[in-house]
Amino acid sequence: MICLSQHAEGTVVALLVQPRASRNAVVGLQGDELKVALTSPPVDGAANKACIQFFAKLFRIPKSAVSIVAGETSRHKRILLEGVTAAEAVAVLEPLV
Repeated sequence: MICLSQHAEGTVVALLVQPRASRNAVVGLQGDELKVALTSPPVDGAANKACIQFFAKLFRIPKSAVSIVAGETSRHKRILLEGVTAAEAVAVLEPLV
């Protein structure tokens, strides 16, 4: 089960980020976190920018509607998807897991 929580502004998703991967993709579940592979290295916030861009494209929302609320310098992150309900997030993420 994907770890989602409803927030006043949208939905928060718990992630485990794997930087320097061969491609950007949702890999599956790791415990209660969604495991995401990103090609960017974890240097100067490049992986964070790639994570924001990846989820903005995946959910078809502007990059400004995706923000990292916890784990800025960690592989374990929590991102806020503004304007996305938990049901919409499950509908997009469930087929990828």
